[in-house]
Amino acid sequence: MTAASGAGTAVPAPLLTEPAPRAAHPPVQRVVEVTGRRPVGAYVELTLTAPEIAGRAEPGQFVAFAVGGPTSAHLLRRSIAIAGAADGRVTVVVAPHGPGSTWLAGLRTGDTVDVVGPLGRPFPAAPPGARALLVGGGYGAAALVGLAELLRDQGHPVDAVTGAASAERLCSVDELAAVAGTVAVTTDDGSAGRRGRVTDAVAELLGDAGVVYACGPMPMLRAVADAATAAGVPSYVAVEESMACGIGVCMTCVLPVVGADGRTRFSRSCTEGPVFGGDRVRFADVGALPWDVVGADAMGVVAP
Repeated sequence: MTAASGAGTAVPAPLLTEPAPRAAHPPVQRVVEVTGRRPVGAYVELTLTAPEIAGRAEPGQFVAFAVGGPTSAHLLRRSIAIAGAADGRVTVVVAPHGPGSTWLAGLRTGDTVDVVGPLGRPFPAAPPGARALLVGGGYGAAALVGLAELLRDQGHPVDAVTGAASAERLCSVDELAAVAGTVAVTTDDGSAGRRGRVTDAVAELLGDAGVVYACGPMPMLRAVADAATAAGVPSYVAVEESMACGIGVCMTCVLPVVGADGRTRFSRSCTEGPVFGGDRVRFADVGALPWDVVGADAMGVVAP
């Protein structure tokens, strides 16, 4: 986003957000027991007894699972957003897709699994007194439940929008409805809520919002962030990039992100994210090599 200067040249407009804060606690690795499992539409919700992870987790963070068992050829972990962390238990919502996530979704009560977490940076605090608008796409809505509860407990009014391609791919509608004053539901095919995209409902609720938080597919995040920025509302997005290692080593989850110093670097979604300021992610350049992000300084953290 740019603004014209008095000399007629384009200068960057001031950003509305700050980089997400570092987590307050380091992660731990534990073998934990699955103590709950239930289908949620097209997804599976798993509850894990993991008191050390639950006690450290903040909304926006994720956990990384070893998949396939101790003798499996699946070397890479699967990173899943934390949907809830309380009373010594961690809840996640798994979308079975490839072999790893399908194995994870097939875990049963009493099974054990190796988990590292909590990982990544949490959602920043809302501005004092601000009404928060939470926007979830598909199972990304699960990552917003804990945030909604925290914001409510801090005295912030909360509205929510959740959308998906169809009714079976919606997630966490009831959990968000228990916290938010208004919950708008959209589906592409009209099988639940109103027919349309989440951005249709966002446009109607954005005027009262003081901050926007979103989690879901990248095209949705871009549309929500663009709408919020155009309205002068800060937005924070939890991206769903593939995180092969989850700890910042492999560099497969990098995105071009504007840092605290105003410079763009390829930032790791797993360590500098997964939460970024919506106006700091250069969505148009995701998957590309921008001309101004090259050389030794192309990689780096987005905040001190």
